[in-house]
Amino acid sequence: METDYQPLHRVHQGRNLQRIRQTRNIKQCALAEDSGIPQQTISRYEQMETIPDKAIDKLAAALKVPAEVIRDMEDTDDVTVNIQNNTIENKDSVSNIGYENENQNTFNPIEKIIQLSDEKTALYERMLKNSQDKIDLLEKRMELLERLVEKKR
Repeated sequence: METDYQPLHRVHQGRNLQRIRQTRNIKQCALAEDSGIPQQTISRYEQMETIPDKAIDKLAAALKVPAEVIRDMEDTDDVTVNIQNNTIENKDSVSNIGYENENQNTFNPIEKIIQLSDEKTALYERMLKNSQDKIDLLEKRMELLERLVEKKR
């Protein structure tokens, strides 16, 4: 008996695209310019559960994120909690629930994914430059050896 794997969470590529775009503070029209996809189409994609692969590749390149982030990031709307009012008032004082000071750290997983992607890109660029420097050094040594061999002839 064969069963299909069904993930627990559905992936909504349109919402993933919208979240990444908003996290990077990029307007749809600016993304349209960078990706070559019309703004109206981007707006429509943000409402779609599945976006065509070619479009995802163009949008990911324009947003400077791996295409897999848009394709595969699970929708986490069901675990979002929004606290509207967190104060308790009594006649003597007002206290905040859950806050010890006003500087609260917030963790946004999309920002972390983008940060890690940027760090990975920077690492690959450094590795590529390091490899190119080694190649240049070896080429110089080869030229020097060739000159020495020709002088000995």
